[in-house]
Amino acid sequence: MELSEEIIQPENLVYKKPRLLNDIPMHYCPGCSHSVIHKLIAEIVEDMGMEENTIGVSPVGCAVFAYNYIEIDWLEAAHGRAPAVATAVKRLNPGKMVFTYQGDGDLAAIGTAETIHAANRGENIVIIFINNAIYGMTGGQMAPTTLMGMPTSTCPYGRDEQLNGYPLKISDLLAQLEGTCLVTRQSVETVAAVKKSKKMLRLAFENSMAGKGTSVVEFVSTCASGWKQSPEKANQWMKENMFPYYPLGDLKNK
Repeated sequence: MELSEEIIQPENLVYKKPRLLNDIPMHYCPGCSHSVIHKLIAEIVEDMGMEENTIGVSPVGCAVFAYNYIEIDWLEAAHGRAPAVATAVKRLNPGKMVFTYQGDGDLAAIGTAETIHAANRGENIVIIFINNAIYGMTGGQMAPTTLMGMPTSTCPYGRDEQLNGYPLKISDLLAQLEGTCLVTRQSVETVAAVKKSKKMLRLAFENSMAGKGTSVVEFVSTCASGWKQSPEKANQWMKENMFPYYPLGDLKNK
């Protein structure tokens, strides 16, 4: 069936795929938040006209192949070292818009030192933090952000404070540092949440170009595969369990 000429006229277009989002299948599981956040990054970079002046630093973890999906310049960092790499890139290229894209293991476990010290120095970068409270890529092990009582492959009876300690609210820690100008916690499970996230993510990028210091955008996310739930149930579980412990909103906004 042929589409009428009227339907395909640009003035009737209400939605399109971001131009910077490559037309290849993503490897993420159904219901994963990564794909939506990738789309937001592509839209914002395009809206800001920064296609030729943006450099992303991809992590080790589920988003290790982020460079395949967004058509900008990328570097691959060793596990946890993305903020250190981004620091060098931004200092050598102050006119570039530089960001890291990291999961809870990359940022809040092996990369804790790099994250805290880059933020404490006030590096003019954006740190995008995906918090799904589990290690999705390597088999669903406990993460620093795993909730109390939450079962994983390495704590099958639930996280126990006597054995495992407490979930790490690393964004709350980063908000206390003088070098951070924006620390915000968002999500992408609804249209309204996506719109709010896009607004705050753009503000973070604008802050970095204005030399205001480090901006941290945490996304409270799902891992339907790691949580062993359907995408719909994972979203509901996130609202009932993740949001109370990791409440959405701005932790710091200078």
